[in-house]
Amino acid sequence: MTLRHKLLLVALCTLALPVAGWLYVRQMEALLREGQAQALIASARAVARSLVVTHAGLPQGGAAWYAEQVLNPITVDGYGDDWAPLTPWSQPFGTRGKLLLAEDASGLYLYAEVRDTRRTRADAQDGANAQAADHLNLVLGNAAGTQRYLLESDAPGAITARALGPAVAGLPAEFPAQWQEDGSGFRVELRLPRSLRLQTLGIGAYVAEAGGDRMAAETRPLLAYSNGLSRELESLAPDHVQARVLSPQGWLLARSGRLDTAPGAHGQPGWFASLVYRSLLATRLEDANLWAEDVPRLDTPEVLRARAGQPVSVWRSGEERGSVVLSAAVPIEQNGQLAGVLLLEQASRAVPLLANRALLGLLLTSFGVLLVAGAILLLFATRLSLRLGRLRNAAERAQLSDGRLDGLFECGRFPMTDAPDEIGDLARSFERLFEAVGGYTDYLRTLASKLSHELNTPLAIVKSSLDNLEHAELPPDAQPYLARARDGVARLGALVRAMSEASRMERAIAAAEPEDVDLREVVRGCAEAYRPLAGARRLDCVLPDAPLHLHCAPEPIAQALDKLFDNALSFTPPDGWLRLSLRAVDGGAEIELANQGPPLPAAMAGRLFDSLVSLRDKATPGDAPHLGLGLYVVRLVAERHGGEASARNLDDGSGVAFRLRLHAMPRQRL
Repeated sequence: MTLRHKLLLVALCTLALPVAGWLYVRQMEALLREGQAQALIASARAVARSLVVTHAGLPQGGAAWYAEQVLNPITVDGYGDDWAPLTPWSQPFGTRGKLLLAEDASGLYLYAEVRDTRRTRADAQDGANAQAADHLNLVLGNAAGTQRYLLESDAPGAITARALGPAVAGLPAEFPAQWQEDGSGFRVELRLPRSLRLQTLGIGAYVAEAGGDRMAAETRPLLAYSNGLSRELESLAPDHVQARVLSPQGWLLARSGRLDTAPGAHGQPGWFASLVYRSLLATRLEDANLWAEDVPRLDTPEVLRARAGQPVSVWRSGEERGSVVLSAAVPIEQNGQLAGVLLLEQASRAVPLLANRALLGLLLTSFGVLLVAGAILLLFATRLSLRLGRLRNAAERAQLSDGRLDGLFECGRFPMTDAPDEIGDLARSFERLFEAVGGYTDYLRTLASKLSHELNTPLAIVKSSLDNLEHAELPPDAQPYLARARDGVARLGALVRAMSEASRMERAIAAAEPEDVDLREVVRGCAEAYRPLAGARRLDCVLPDAPLHLHCAPEPIAQALDKLFDNALSFTPPDGWLRLSLRAVDGGAEIELANQGPPLPAAMAGRLFDSLVSLRDKATPGDAPHLGLGLYVVRLVAERHGGEASARNLDDGSGVAFRLRLHAMPRQRL
């Protein structure tokens, strides 16, 4: 990972600021909502106690039949088309029946469905036989008492419900109804006038195939939406709050007020603000569909908890964009019995608006701080990287491939040595190090010429002394020591001459004048001269088809090839092979001499082209020593041409290859 990437990662750590701010805003928003919820629950409890104290006509506990309000009259024809909107809130009776009740200004409507796949019919005029057939039992009750009715038919169409038993004041002896049936069962639909003032209603179905009690009926009090209770509730409920009173079973008994969804003083939130609030802050909102305003019955989990005697509050999404609704449900208890549930709902735009503004302000501020901090860190990292890159480039320019230092610094000095910071200290330390190492390297490079010059006089003195000893009378056992001394002096002389030759070669290579030559002819000429020296060894020469012109110094190149051939010949077996090849490369040429023989030692890979390094066996006494200056000359020739010298083992392990890469030398301007 680069320095800029690391500093960028550090800059990203500043993201902890907006995250912490988001958590803080979310906690504050939760506390604000909790305070509003507690206040609304307190208001709901106060309204519930007031409804009990004022004797607002709350229902008693226990099961009841609920009649829904309808705006359009229902056609009594025995079919359920007019009842389709009310079907989701049907009320079961018995094990096979389903009941729907509705009322309007003209009366009470009843629609009953009974599952019966095998009909047992009888005429209603047959008396006891009629009760043995499939029929519907209906019980009507008012202040004077209750009256039982039997509804049965042997065919679809209009029927008459006849009273069973003595007449009851205020209740009819008979009334019309409609009977329809199909393969699934039968349906009964009828209308009772409002003048009957019914208080209770009982209903039961007898299916002959299933058996059971022929007179069974479930009798319950009648419940309906109460305008009087609604007016009482309106006088008690707080402003801008929708209030609903539910029966213990969840049926709507009264309602007052409407949710205030109009934009308030804080304005209308935009779609983005609404999205931010719903996705980042309001994570505990209920579905608005469960709290629809026009449903006759609510059985949500919160209402169920309130019916169990536990006050509860819920936040849900509002119908309008950007609004939230707070709902509080509390039980209404009368004489220790549950008389109903009071539900208060209050719309709010202030909570999301304030939370959004706080969050967006925090996010914008944090984002701005993050951008500024990231930009500053990025600029700092870029400048630091560039400065370090200058140090690296200066070090690479100063150091050659062989480890020597040229000191090629910009403006004659190591860069950024004048900087007052830590980078300047590092640059000054590098400069002192390079000066010290460069001076030591230059000393080592000139050591050979100095030694050769300084050793000539002592060697001459030792040699003249040995010559004088030969003319003196020495004992016979001293002669071997004299011969060994002469051999050592000869080897030292050869060493001094070789070092002097290497120094002269360095100066000659540095002073060589370039010219435009066909390098292919130079290599071909060298190869033809090497063939007699190769003896029985096979020498192959691979040259390009076209001439290869290069502005170079041909004599040093030929000398380098001589050194390479001499080195390869000494390691190639008598029946081995050598291969000299030339090919063009980008910006120059590449000469390679491969030979069969032992591989290169791995430990000598980086030292082959150094001075005084040799892989040949140590010479025996009397032989001329091998000083390892040949490959050193090859490297000097390559560097003079802006290239490099390298060696490698062949891929098949059969030998080694020495490569000389050359580039065109710069032309001199007159």
